[in-house]
Amino acid sequence: MGLKQAKVGVNDLVLGMFVSGLDRPWTQTPFPLQGFYLRDLEEINQLKRYCRHVYIDVQKGKGPANRPNSLAPIRKKVIEAPKRSPKNQPVDVKVSPLKVRHNVYSHYTPLKNEIDGARQLNQRVAKAIVEVDKGLASLNSEALANTRRVASDMVDSVLRNPDALSWLNRVREADEHSYSHSVRSAIWAILFGRHIGLTKKDLDVLAFGVLLKDVGKIQLAAELLRKENRSDEEELEYEKFVDYGVEMLRKSRQVEPRAIAVVHSHCERINGSGFPQHLKGDKIPVLGRIAGLVSFYDEITNPRDNSKALSPSRAVAKLYDLRNVSFQEDLTVEFIRAIGLYPTGTLVELSSGEVAVVVEQNFERRLKPKVMLVLDRYKQPLKKLQVLDLAKKDMRIQNQIDKGKKRAQDVERVEISHDLEPSSYPVDIAKVRDDYLFKKQKKGLFERLKHSLMG
Repeated sequence: MGLKQAKVGVNDLVLGMFVSGLDRPWTQTPFPLQGFYLRDLEEINQLKRYCRHVYIDVQKGKGPANRPNSLAPIRKKVIEAPKRSPKNQPVDVKVSPLKVRHNVYSHYTPLKNEIDGARQLNQRVAKAIVEVDKGLASLNSEALANTRRVASDMVDSVLRNPDALSWLNRVREADEHSYSHSVRSAIWAILFGRHIGLTKKDLDVLAFGVLLKDVGKIQLAAELLRKENRSDEEELEYEKFVDYGVEMLRKSRQVEPRAIAVVHSHCERINGSGFPQHLKGDKIPVLGRIAGLVSFYDEITNPRDNSKALSPSRAVAKLYDLRNVSFQEDLTVEFIRAIGLYPTGTLVELSSGEVAVVVEQNFERRLKPKVMLVLDRYKQPLKKLQVLDLAKKDMRIQNQIDKGKKRAQDVERVEISHDLEPSSYPVDIAKVRDDYLFKKQKKGLFERLKHSLMG
Protein backbone atom coordinates (compact mmCIF):
# COMPACT_ATOMS: atom_id res chain seq x y z
CA MET A 1 0.00 0.00 0.00
CA GLY A 2 1.41 3.41 -0.99
CA LEU A 3 1.87 6.46 1.15
CA LYS A 4 -1.41 8.31 1.72
CA GLN A 5 -1.03 12.07 1.81
CA ALA A 6 -3.59 14.82 2.07
CA LYS A 7 -3.28 18.52 1.32
CA VAL A 8 -4.37 20.59 4.33
CA GLY A 9 -4.59 24.34 4.84
CA VAL A 10 -2.51 25.55 7.77
CA ASN A 11 -5.66 26.84 9.53
CA ASP A 12 -7.01 23.28 9.61
CA LEU A 13 -4.00 21.70 11.27
CA VAL A 14 -4.47 19.88 14.58
CA LEU A 15 -2.13 18.27 17.07
CA GLY A 16 -1.23 14.69 16.24
CA MET A 17 -0.94 15.18 12.46
CA PHE A 18 2.27 14.10 10.70
CA VAL A 19 3.51 16.83 8.35
CA SER A 20 5.26 15.14 5.41
CA GLY A 21 5.53 18.02 2.93
CA LEU A 22 5.30 21.81 2.65
CA ASP A 23 4.30 24.23 -0.08
CA ARG A 24 7.90 25.50 -0.13
CA PRO A 25 11.40 23.94 0.24
CA TRP A 26 12.20 22.71 3.76
CA THR A 27 15.48 24.64 3.67
CA GLN A 28 13.50 27.91 3.61
CA THR A 29 11.88 27.10 6.96
CA PRO A 30 13.16 26.64 10.53
CA PHE A 31 11.85 23.10 10.87
CA PRO A 32 14.59 20.62 11.85
CA LEU A 33 13.13 17.57 10.15
CA GLN A 34 11.70 16.88 6.72
CA GLY A 35 8.65 15.22 8.26
CA PHE A 36 7.47 15.60 11.86
CA TYR A 37 4.52 15.18 14.23
CA LEU A 38 2.67 18.27 15.42
CA ARG A 39 3.05 18.17 19.19
CA ASP A 40 2.35 21.72 20.35
CA LEU A 41 0.53 24.85 19.17
CA GLU A 42 3.74 26.78 18.60
CA GLU A 43 4.68 24.41 15.75
CA ILE A 44 1.30 25.05 14.12
CA ASN A 45 1.81 28.80 14.54
CA GLN A 46 5.24 28.52 12.88
CA LEU A 47 3.72 26.67 9.94
CA LYS A 48 1.15 29.44 9.57
CA ARG A 49 3.98 31.98 9.34
CA TYR A 50 5.78 30.11 6.56
CA CYS A 51 3.15 28.16 4.62
CA ARG A 52 -0.36 28.40 3.22
CA HIS A 53 -0.86 24.66 3.05
CA VAL A 54 1.05 21.47 3.94
CA TYR A 55 0.80 17.78 3.17
CA ILE A 56 0.07 15.30 5.93
CA ASP A 57 0.62 11.54 6.08
CA VAL A 58 -2.74 10.14 7.16
CA GLN A 59 -1.24 6.72 7.88
CA LYS A 60 1.22 8.03 10.45
CA GLY A 61 -0.97 10.66 12.12
CA LYS A 62 -4.42 12.17 12.28
CA GLY A 63 -6.33 12.85 9.08
CA PRO A 64 -8.14 16.06 8.08
CA ALA A 65 -11.44 14.83 9.50
CA ASN A 66 -10.03 14.24 12.98
CA ARG A 67 -10.83 16.68 15.72
CA PRO A 68 -8.31 17.82 18.31
CA ASN A 69 -8.22 15.64 21.35
CA SER A 70 -5.73 14.47 23.92
CA LEU A 71 -2.23 14.12 22.57
CA ALA A 72 -1.39 11.46 25.14
CA PRO A 73 -1.89 8.47 22.80
CA ILE A 74 0.40 10.04 20.18
CA ARG A 75 3.09 10.76 22.71
CA LYS A 76 2.87 7.34 24.29
CA LYS A 77 3.14 5.57 20.97
CA VAL A 78 5.74 7.69 19.26
CA ILE A 79 8.13 9.32 21.67
CA GLU A 80 7.61 7.96 25.15
CA ALA A 81 8.00 11.42 26.64
CA PRO A 82 9.78 11.48 30.01
CA LYS A 83 7.67 12.27 33.03
CA ARG A 84 8.24 15.74 34.36
CA SER A 85 10.18 15.67 37.59
CA PRO A 86 12.41 18.24 39.28
CA LYS A 87 15.30 16.72 37.33
CA ASN A 88 13.84 17.39 33.89
CA GLN A 89 11.91 20.62 34.22
CA PRO A 90 12.34 23.28 31.50
CA VAL A 91 15.18 25.63 32.32
CA ASP A 92 15.11 29.41 32.54
CA VAL A 93 18.79 30.28 32.59
CA LYS A 94 21.04 32.24 30.28
CA VAL A 95 22.31 30.26 27.28
CA SER A 96 24.03 32.16 24.47
CA PRO A 97 22.57 31.48 21.01
CA LEU A 98 24.44 28.92 18.97
CA LYS A 99 26.62 30.44 16.24
CA VAL A 100 25.98 28.41 13.11
CA ARG A 101 27.99 28.72 9.90
CA HIS A 102 26.45 26.44 7.31
CA ASN A 103 28.28 25.23 4.18
CA VAL A 104 31.74 25.98 5.59
CA TYR A 105 32.93 22.54 4.47
CA SER A 106 31.52 22.40 0.96
CA HIS A 107 34.08 19.96 -0.45
CA TYR A 108 32.65 16.45 -0.61
CA THR A 109 34.58 13.27 -1.43
CA PRO A 110 32.51 10.43 -2.94
CA LEU A 111 31.88 7.61 -0.49
CA LYS A 112 33.64 5.02 -2.68
CA ASN A 113 36.85 7.13 -2.58
CA GLU A 114 36.79 7.63 1.19
CA ILE A 115 35.77 4.24 2.49
CA ASP A 116 39.12 2.45 2.28
CA GLY A 117 40.89 5.15 4.25
CA ALA A 118 38.02 5.23 6.73
CA ARG A 119 38.29 1.48 7.25
CA GLN A 120 42.01 1.76 8.02
CA LEU A 121 41.34 4.73 10.27
CA ASN A 122 38.69 2.73 12.11
CA GLN A 123 41.32 0.12 12.95
CA ARG A 124 43.74 2.81 14.14
CA VAL A 125 41.04 4.33 16.36
CA ALA A 126 40.39 0.96 17.98
CA LYS A 127 44.09 0.44 18.66
CA ALA A 128 44.53 3.97 20.03
CA ILE A 129 41.64 3.69 22.50
CA VAL A 130 42.89 0.33 23.79
CA GLU A 131 46.39 1.80 24.23
CA VAL A 132 44.98 4.75 26.17
CA ASP A 133 42.96 2.50 28.48
CA LYS A 134 46.03 0.38 29.18
CA GLY A 135 48.57 3.17 29.46
CA LEU A 136 46.75 6.11 31.03
CA ALA A 137 47.29 4.94 34.59
CA SER A 138 51.03 5.07 33.92
CA LEU A 139 50.67 8.35 31.99
CA ASN A 140 51.72 6.85 28.68
CA SER A 141 52.23 10.06 26.70
CA GLU A 142 52.80 8.20 23.44
CA ALA A 143 49.34 6.58 23.63
CA LEU A 144 47.69 9.96 24.26
CA ALA A 145 49.60 11.62 21.43
CA ASN A 146 48.54 8.84 19.08
CA THR A 147 44.90 9.26 20.12
CA ARG A 148 45.10 12.99 19.45
CA ARG A 149 46.46 12.33 15.95
CA VAL A 150 43.72 9.78 15.33
CA ALA A 151 41.06 12.25 16.49
CA SER A 152 42.37 14.83 14.02
CA ASP A 153 42.38 12.24 11.22
CA MET A 154 38.78 11.34 12.11
CA VAL A 155 37.86 14.99 11.68
CA ASP A 156 39.55 15.11 8.28
CA SER A 157 37.71 11.98 7.12
CA VAL A 158 34.30 13.26 8.20
CA LEU A 159 34.95 16.65 6.60
CA ARG A 160 35.59 14.87 3.29
CA ASN A 161 32.62 12.49 3.51
CA PRO A 162 30.24 12.39 6.53
CA ASP A 163 28.98 8.88 5.69
CA ALA A 164 32.22 6.90 5.62
CA LEU A 165 33.13 6.64 9.31
CA SER A 166 29.46 6.68 10.29
CA TRP A 167 28.96 3.47 8.36
CA LEU A 168 31.90 1.69 9.89
CA ASN A 169 30.85 2.58 13.42
CA ARG A 170 27.09 2.28 13.02
CA VAL A 171 27.59 -1.46 13.32
CA ARG A 172 28.60 -2.69 16.74
CA GLU A 173 31.59 -4.95 16.41
CA ALA A 174 33.08 -7.19 19.09
CA ASP A 175 34.56 -4.25 21.05
CA GLU A 176 33.60 -3.35 24.59
CA HIS A 177 30.54 -1.13 24.95
CA SER A 178 32.35 1.84 26.51
CA TYR A 179 34.91 1.88 23.69
CA SER A 180 32.40 1.66 20.85
CA HIS A 181 30.18 4.25 22.54
CA SER A 182 33.08 6.72 22.77
CA VAL A 183 34.02 6.23 19.10
CA ARG A 184 30.45 6.56 17.83
CA SER A 185 29.89 9.62 20.02
CA ALA A 186 33.06 11.22 18.63
CA ILE A 187 31.81 10.66 15.08
CA TRP A 188 28.39 12.14 15.91
CA ALA A 189 30.21 15.12 17.44
CA ILE A 190 32.33 15.65 14.31
CA LEU A 191 29.32 15.30 12.03
CA PHE A 192 27.48 17.88 14.09
CA GLY A 193 30.48 20.20 14.32
CA ARG A 194 30.89 19.99 10.55
CA HIS A 195 27.23 20.89 10.12
CA ILE A 196 27.42 24.04 12.29
CA GLY A 197 30.78 25.12 10.89
CA LEU A 198 33.15 24.68 13.84
CA THR A 199 36.76 25.44 13.02
CA LYS A 200 39.13 22.55 12.34
CA LYS A 201 40.90 23.30 15.63
CA ASP A 202 37.64 23.15 17.59
CA LEU A 203 36.67 19.93 15.83
CA ASP A 204 40.00 18.37 16.80
CA VAL A 205 39.55 19.38 20.45
CA LEU A 206 35.95 18.13 20.46
CA ALA A 207 36.82 14.76 18.90
CA PHE A 208 39.78 14.24 21.23
CA GLY A 209 37.71 15.11 24.30
CA VAL A 210 34.80 12.85 23.33
CA LEU A 211 37.12 9.93 22.60
CA LEU A 212 38.56 10.31 26.12
CA LYS A 213 35.34 11.21 27.94
CA ASP A 214 34.88 7.79 29.59
CA VAL A 215 38.50 6.96 30.50
CA GLY A 216 37.68 7.35 34.18
CA LYS A 217 35.44 4.29 33.97
CA ILE A 218 38.52 2.06 34.04
CA GLN A 219 38.63 2.83 37.78
CA LEU A 220 35.07 1.60 38.37
CA ALA A 221 34.00 -1.97 39.03
CA ALA A 222 32.71 -3.78 35.94
CA GLU A 223 29.57 -4.82 37.85
CA LEU A 224 28.76 -1.17 38.56
CA LEU A 225 29.15 -0.21 34.89
CA ARG A 226 26.85 -2.98 33.69
CA LYS A 227 24.19 -2.50 36.34
CA GLU A 228 21.04 -0.82 35.01
CA ASN A 229 19.10 0.05 38.17
CA ARG A 230 21.64 1.54 40.55
CA SER A 231 20.80 2.63 44.07
CA ASP A 232 21.38 6.27 45.03
CA GLU A 233 24.68 5.32 46.64
CA GLU A 234 25.74 3.33 43.58
CA GLU A 235 24.79 6.19 41.28
CA LEU A 236 26.98 8.59 43.25
CA GLU A 237 29.85 6.11 43.01
CA TYR A 238 29.27 5.74 39.25
CA GLU A 239 29.30 9.52 38.70
CA LYS A 240 32.83 9.69 40.06
CA PHE A 241 34.15 8.39 36.73
CA VAL A 242 34.16 11.96 35.38
CA ASP A 243 36.42 13.29 38.13
CA TYR A 244 38.60 10.18 37.90
CA GLY A 245 39.10 10.81 34.19
CA VAL A 246 39.84 14.51 34.64
CA GLU A 247 42.38 13.78 37.38
CA MET A 248 44.15 11.24 35.20
CA LEU A 249 44.25 13.50 32.13
CA ARG A 250 45.48 16.55 34.03
CA LYS A 251 48.67 14.67 34.89
CA SER A 252 49.59 14.50 31.22
CA ARG A 253 50.96 17.24 29.00
CA GLN A 254 49.46 15.56 25.93
CA VAL A 255 45.89 16.67 26.69
CA GLU A 256 45.16 20.37 26.41
CA PRO A 257 42.85 22.03 28.98
CA ARG A 258 39.99 22.53 26.50
CA ALA A 259 39.83 18.79 25.77
CA ILE A 260 39.85 18.08 29.51
CA ALA A 261 36.99 20.58 29.86
CA VAL A 262 34.99 18.48 27.37
CA VAL A 263 35.58 15.40 29.54
CA HIS A 264 34.71 17.34 32.70
CA SER A 265 31.45 18.81 31.39
CA HIS A 266 29.95 16.19 29.06
CA CYS A 267 27.57 14.92 31.79
CA GLU A 268 26.34 18.40 32.77
CA ARG A 269 22.85 19.52 31.73
CA ILE A 270 21.71 23.10 31.15
CA ASN A 271 19.06 22.93 33.91
CA GLY A 272 21.68 21.93 36.48
CA SER A 273 20.55 18.31 36.77
CA GLY A 274 23.84 16.87 35.50
CA PHE A 275 27.10 16.05 37.25
CA PRO A 276 29.69 16.41 38.70
CA GLN A 277 29.40 20.19 39.22
CA HIS A 278 25.68 20.71 38.45
CA LEU A 279 26.52 23.55 36.06
CA LYS A 280 23.75 25.48 34.31
CA GLY A 281 23.41 27.25 30.95
CA ASP A 282 26.50 29.10 29.74
CA LYS A 283 28.51 27.77 32.67
CA ILE A 284 28.84 24.62 30.55
CA PRO A 285 31.39 25.07 27.71
CA VAL A 286 29.76 24.84 24.30
CA LEU A 287 31.95 21.87 23.30
CA GLY A 288 30.87 20.17 26.53
CA ARG A 289 27.22 20.82 25.64
CA ILE A 290 27.79 19.21 22.25
CA ALA A 291 29.57 16.24 23.84
CA GLY A 292 26.68 15.71 26.26
CA LEU A 293 24.08 15.86 23.49
CA VAL A 294 25.81 13.39 21.15
CA SER A 295 26.63 11.03 24.03
CA PHE A 296 22.99 10.95 25.10
CA TYR A 297 21.83 10.27 21.54
CA ASP A 298 24.24 7.37 21.16
CA GLU A 299 23.32 5.95 24.56
CA ILE A 300 19.64 5.66 23.68
CA THR A 301 20.22 4.34 20.14
CA ASN A 302 23.03 1.95 21.15
CA PRO A 303 22.44 0.95 24.79
CA ARG A 304 24.36 -1.82 26.49
CA ASP A 305 21.23 -3.98 26.17
CA ASN A 306 20.64 -3.82 22.41
CA SER A 307 17.03 -5.00 22.79
CA LYS A 308 16.25 -1.62 24.40
CA ALA A 309 17.69 0.47 21.56
CA LEU A 310 15.44 3.24 20.23
CA SER A 311 14.96 3.76 16.52
CA PRO A 312 16.48 7.03 15.25
CA SER A 313 13.08 8.74 14.89
CA ARG A 314 12.08 7.90 18.46
CA ALA A 315 15.49 9.00 19.72
CA VAL A 316 15.18 12.28 17.84
CA ALA A 317 11.69 12.80 19.27
CA LYS A 318 13.03 12.19 22.75
CA LEU A 319 15.81 14.72 22.18
CA TYR A 320 13.25 17.21 20.89
CA ASP A 321 11.27 16.78 24.10
CA LEU A 322 14.38 17.53 26.14
CA ARG A 323 15.23 20.76 24.31
CA ASN A 324 15.53 23.64 26.77
CA VAL A 325 15.40 21.04 29.56
CA SER A 326 18.59 18.99 29.50
CA PHE A 327 20.00 20.37 26.26
CA GLN A 328 20.22 23.82 24.69
CA GLU A 329 17.26 24.30 22.35
CA ASP A 330 18.99 25.59 19.21
CA LEU A 331 21.82 23.10 19.73
CA THR A 332 19.26 20.28 19.81
CA VAL A 333 17.42 21.51 16.71
CA GLU A 334 20.65 21.85 14.71
CA PHE A 335 21.78 18.37 15.75
CA ILE A 336 18.48 16.94 14.48
CA ARG A 337 19.00 18.80 11.22
CA ALA A 338 22.55 17.46 10.97
CA ILE A 339 21.78 13.74 11.38
CA GLY A 340 18.37 13.66 9.71
CA LEU A 341 15.52 11.32 10.51
CA TYR A 342 17.18 8.25 9.00
CA PRO A 343 20.95 8.20 9.65
CA THR A 344 23.18 5.82 7.72
CA GLY A 345 22.67 2.25 8.94
CA THR A 346 19.03 2.74 9.98
CA LEU A 347 16.67 -0.18 9.45
CA VAL A 348 13.50 1.03 7.70
CA GLU A 349 10.24 -0.31 6.29
CA LEU A 350 9.15 1.02 2.91
CA SER A 351 5.60 1.84 1.83
CA SER A 352 5.84 -1.27 -0.38
CA GLY A 353 6.22 -3.41 2.75
CA GLU A 354 9.86 -4.24 2.03
CA VAL A 355 12.53 -3.80 4.71
CA ALA A 356 15.77 -2.00 3.89
CA VAL A 357 18.89 -0.46 5.41
CA VAL A 358 19.85 3.16 4.73
CA VAL A 359 23.26 2.98 3.06
CA GLU A 360 23.92 6.54 1.89
CA GLN A 361 22.41 9.93 2.62
CA ASN A 362 20.89 12.38 0.17
CA PHE A 363 21.66 15.73 1.79
CA GLU A 364 19.31 17.61 -0.52
CA ARG A 365 16.35 15.27 0.14
CA ARG A 366 16.84 13.73 3.58
CA LEU A 367 13.71 11.57 3.32
CA LYS A 368 14.96 10.04 0.04
CA PRO A 369 18.28 8.29 0.80
CA LYS A 370 19.82 5.28 -0.89
CA VAL A 371 18.69 2.04 0.74
CA MET A 372 19.63 -1.62 0.45
CA LEU A 373 16.59 -3.90 0.22
CA VAL A 374 17.05 -6.88 2.55
CA LEU A 375 13.55 -8.35 3.16
CA ASP A 376 10.64 -8.65 0.75
CA ARG A 377 7.10 -7.44 1.55
CA TYR A 378 6.44 -10.73 3.34
CA LYS A 379 9.51 -10.07 5.53
CA GLN A 380 11.46 -12.93 3.95
CA PRO A 381 15.20 -12.49 3.18
CA LEU A 382 15.95 -11.53 -0.40
CA LYS A 383 18.24 -13.88 -2.28
CA LYS A 384 20.03 -10.94 -3.79
CA LEU A 385 20.37 -7.59 -2.05
CA GLN A 386 19.34 -4.62 -4.18
CA VAL A 387 20.24 -0.93 -3.87
CA LEU A 388 17.37 1.49 -4.37
CA ASP A 389 17.97 5.23 -4.77
CA LEU A 390 14.66 6.65 -3.55
CA ALA A 391 15.40 10.15 -4.82
CA LYS A 392 16.28 9.01 -8.36
CA LYS A 393 13.31 6.67 -8.50
CA ASP A 394 11.01 9.50 -7.44
CA MET A 395 12.51 11.80 -10.09
CA ARG A 396 12.00 9.18 -12.83
CA ILE A 397 8.35 8.75 -11.83
CA GLN A 398 7.79 12.51 -11.76
CA ASN A 399 9.37 12.91 -15.20
CA GLN A 400 7.00 10.29 -16.62
CA ILE A 401 4.04 12.10 -15.07
CA ASP A 402 5.23 15.48 -16.37
CA LYS A 403 5.57 14.04 -19.90
CA GLY A 404 2.10 12.54 -19.74
CA LYS A 405 3.34 8.95 -19.95
CA LYS A 406 1.71 8.08 -16.63
CA ARG A 407 -1.06 9.48 -14.47
CA ALA A 408 -0.26 10.46 -10.89
CA GLN A 409 -3.15 8.40 -9.52
CA ASP A 410 -1.82 5.28 -11.27
CA VAL A 411 1.67 5.53 -9.80
CA GLU A 412 2.65 4.00 -6.49
CA ARG A 413 5.61 5.91 -5.14
CA VAL A 414 8.00 4.08 -2.83
CA GLU A 415 8.65 5.99 0.37
CA ILE A 416 10.14 5.23 3.76
CA SER A 417 7.07 4.42 5.82
CA HIS A 418 8.90 4.39 9.16
CA ASP A 419 12.14 3.35 10.75
CA LEU A 420 12.44 0.22 12.86
CA GLU A 421 14.01 -0.68 16.16
CA PRO A 422 17.37 -2.42 15.48
CA SER A 423 16.06 -5.68 16.96
CA SER A 424 12.86 -5.78 14.86
CA TYR A 425 14.23 -8.28 12.33
CA PRO A 426 17.34 -10.50 12.28
CA VAL A 427 19.12 -8.37 9.68
CA ASP A 428 22.92 -8.60 9.59
CA ILE A 429 23.76 -4.93 9.11
CA ALA A 430 27.49 -5.72 9.07
CA LYS A 431 26.94 -7.89 5.99
CA VAL A 432 24.83 -5.17 4.37
CA ARG A 433 27.63 -2.72 5.04
CA ASP A 434 30.23 -4.98 3.47
CA ASP A 435 28.05 -5.77 0.46
CA TYR A 436 27.46 -2.10 -0.22
CA LEU A 437 30.75 -0.49 0.71
CA PHE A 438 33.44 -2.97 -0.09
CA LYS A 439 31.94 -4.68 -3.13
CA LYS A 440 31.23 -1.25 -4.53
CA GLN A 441 34.83 -0.27 -3.82
CA LYS A 442 36.20 -3.40 -5.53
CA LYS A 443 33.97 -2.75 -8.55
CA GLY A 444 35.30 0.80 -8.79
CA LEU A 445 38.88 -0.45 -8.60
CA PHE A 446 38.18 -3.01 -11.34
CA GLU A 447 36.70 -0.33 -13.58
CA ARG A 448 39.72 1.92 -13.07
CA LEU A 449 42.11 -0.91 -13.88
CA LYS A 450 40.10 -1.84 -16.98
CA HIS A 451 40.14 1.74 -18.28
CA SER A 452 43.85 2.10 -17.62
CA LEU A 453 44.61 -1.13 -19.50
CA MET A 454 42.38 -0.15 -22.40
CA GLY A 455 43.82 3.33 -22.51
